[in-house]
Amino acid sequence: MIGLGTGINVAGILAGGFLGLLLGKGLSRRFQDILTQAAGLCVLFLGIAGAMEHMLVIEEGGLASQGTMMVIGSFVMGALLGEWLNLEQHMEDFGLWLREKTKSQGDSGFIEGFLNTSFTVCIGAMAVVGSIQDGVFGDFSILTAKAVLDLIIVFVLTASFGRGCIFSAIPVALFQGSITLLSWFLEPLLTDSAMDNLSLTGSMLIFCVGVNLIFGKKIKVANLLPAIFVAVAWAFLPW
Repeated sequence: MIGLGTGINVAGILAGGFLGLLLGKGLSRRFQDILTQAAGLCVLFLGIAGAMEHMLVIEEGGLASQGTMMVIGSFVMGALLGEWLNLEQHMEDFGLWLREKTKSQGDSGFIEGFLNTSFTVCIGAMAVVGSIQDGVFGDFSILTAKAVLDLIIVFVLTASFGRGCIFSAIPVALFQGSITLLSWFLEPLLTDSAMDNLSLTGSMLIFCVGVNLIFGKKIKVANLLPAIFVAVAWAFLPW
């Protein structure tokens, strides 16, 4: 059944969120803070590992880097586009709307939890490749594996930030569902080079989420999101 993978992924996020709420109710602020730091550290190294996997290659018995110009070009152009569109503010406005509709005005961590969790579970090659596999072949194995990973991530973040994290299921459903619906059109565009670029820039954005989790909001991750699309387009340039 096409789209089942995204449904499983959303179910995993909801399950992790509700488990996190149950645990978080019994935790003091001190324990919630250390959980946030632990989650941030894990997210940081997930981003570092993913980026290094695509940036470092072995040449003549030594390590060499690649993709430097692509990264610089993608993030410069993506940042300018994202700032112009003001994506961060739109995401925050949506978080405020959700907080109001769920009568969670007293939840100070709602928006921060929603934003950080949404970026962590939406960004990455697994979401894109898994959704295309689901749409073209009906193969939801990648999204099932992602659902397990997201369950753990959302569980930890919800225990720290609260119910706002659960609503990351909405952008995941919209993002992955859209890719699944457009999978027949998108599949030919995602060449090996394009996927490498997407994975590299996506991993760097995940690293930024980790920075925000540990050090407080320092980076406008939403305004950097267009870098992913620029990176994919970069793969088709003639150089």
